[in-house]
Amino acid sequence: MTVKQAVVALVGVVVSSVAGPAAAQQWTSAKCELNTSHFLVQGAVQYLKNASETKFQDKRVGYLKDASRVLTEAVTTKGQDKNPAAWYYFGRYYALTNDMTGADTAFTKALALAPQCKEDIAVWRRVFWVPVFNEGVKAWQAGNTDSAIASFRRANQIYQGEPTGFVYLGTLFANANQPDSSAKYFKLAVPAASDPKFAKQKRDALFNVARVYHAAQRHDEAIAGYKQYLDSFPGDVQALAGLAAIYSQQGKRNEAGALYGQILEHADSAEANDLFSAAQAILNAIPNEPDTAPMGSACRAATRARNKTLTVKQVATRCAAVTDDTIKAFRTTLAAPRYRLAARAYEAGLAKNPNLREALYNLGGIYYLLDDTAKALPVAQRLYAVDPLNRTSLAKLAGAWQLRGKKDSTLLYLTIADSMTVEVTIGTFSPDEQGAKLDGLFTNLKTKASLPAGVTFEFLNAKGDVVATQKQDVPAIDASGSHAFEIKAAGAGIVAWRYRRS
Repeated sequence: MTVKQAVVALVGVVVSSVAGPAAAQQWTSAKCELNTSHFLVQGAVQYLKNASETKFQDKRVGYLKDASRVLTEAVTTKGQDKNPAAWYYFGRYYALTNDMTGADTAFTKALALAPQCKEDIAVWRRVFWVPVFNEGVKAWQAGNTDSAIASFRRANQIYQGEPTGFVYLGTLFANANQPDSSAKYFKLAVPAASDPKFAKQKRDALFNVARVYHAAQRHDEAIAGYKQYLDSFPGDVQALAGLAAIYSQQGKRNEAGALYGQILEHADSAEANDLFSAAQAILNAIPNEPDTAPMGSACRAATRARNKTLTVKQVATRCAAVTDDTIKAFRTTLAAPRYRLAARAYEAGLAKNPNLREALYNLGGIYYLLDDTAKALPVAQRLYAVDPLNRTSLAKLAGAWQLRGKKDSTLLYLTIADSMTVEVTIGTFSPDEQGAKLDGLFTNLKTKASLPAGVTFEFLNAKGDVVATQKQDVPAIDASGSHAFEIKAAGAGIVAWRYRRS
């Protein structure tokens, strides 16, 4: 999970109030033990009850005025300033008058005097929190991030019993490239998610502390964040991969290698997408091949200085061997083991989701780089079965046949790619619990208009079963033009797609 993905998952969630006293207009008795024996406090309770239940606005105003009068007298002149019941019902009065500041002050005093009322007071704080929080969501949806931040901050001052407001602020500041502010709010989300029902939000918030610092290349803070997260969730493959990637950038190859090994040790318990993310992190951590140009120049200069009788060609030949050995050593001792490790992660992920196009594409590329003639072709064929009308899929298949020395098959698929009229390019694939959304382009590769056609998309679950099918018409497309499409499929468990000509 990335912080950016958290935005997609969270923005748009408008919460509702809780049941029972969710609406401040509805009367409910206190859910905790309070002493209301004092006549003024007892009178205030009755006035507040009457104000909640009357259907007449003038009477409501009168009852509220009376409640305020007797409560003020009770805490100022009748010695009830240490009675939590007086402050609790003052808070209830402010709830009925929609005075957020007054309610906050009164409930804070009540809680200090009556800790047993913590849950009841939290319910009433949430009554105020809901509309302020929803204002923030609506402002975010409208693109008014400053207003959204202000609303979420106000909401968090009112009520800290849920992590969502803190998570939203952490996400907003992450998107604004403010890692310290982002990490601050993700950290605050952790204690706010103490209720077991918020276990996932708590875990994600703790993970995102590390991710925002990683994205900002604040490696010391990111390492600390990953380690703290792994203390609570050992074996999490995304955290292991993130920490390993930093170690790789810092040149700590042994530490990185050990972590990458742990990733595969936990493959059985990892989700497919986590394994794919880990594989990509392994690839990203492989350094570029060394620049041998300075080495070659130095070698040629030194060789000519030692032996002035050598020809230019002889000098070049000797030094080419030096630079070639350097590249070979890099590829065999550093790059190849990492590529094999990434391949294992992709293989483990594809065992759980065998049809994910990007994973098949990347794994095929790794096999090609490793010159693995046995594995490259089957993966390229699986890729082609998923994404047959795309030139990169055909290039992978042609390359796999080339590795096997099959010139005719290589030429066949290169010819198919060259003769293709309309190419399918998938842009984004967004599955969720109810279904999936897929968008992309149909592109005319030729210099004359294409004919209308059709493509049938199938949406698959983790077992490869077809959950939903949808035909997409491809209109006639002008020369070198394109046509955008978007498909929405309904069905639970969709994790991949494939298509075929209709």
